[in-house]
Amino acid sequence: MPAQPLSPQQIEEHLRELPGWSVADGRLTRSYRLGSHLAAAAFVQHVAVIQDELNHHADVTLGYHSVDLAVQTHDAGGALTNRDVALAQRVQGVAPAHEAT
Repeated sequence: MPAQPLSPQQIEEHLRELPGWSVADGRLTRSYRLGSHLAAAAFVQHVAVIQDELNHHADVTLGYHSVDLAVQTHDAGGALTNRDVALAQRVQGVAPAHEAT
């Protein structure tokens, strides 16, 4: 059974609990700035583990000191679902140890 799309109200509620995350082009997105390229690459490794555990994968772009994430649920017609929120919450949970101040 495909995941159910979230309503605009549900999305707004979740965004209040996900600092730095937003919706762009119908996808849940976040950019992280890290202290070095190696820190950014290590963060991508943590994200990859989370994605495999959830069996839900974001588009991940590794930059010199940055990591950009964008996720949506393809089997829900590209809508945002609780699967996207769960991924964002898990990533947010490991991000503070990696993000540059």
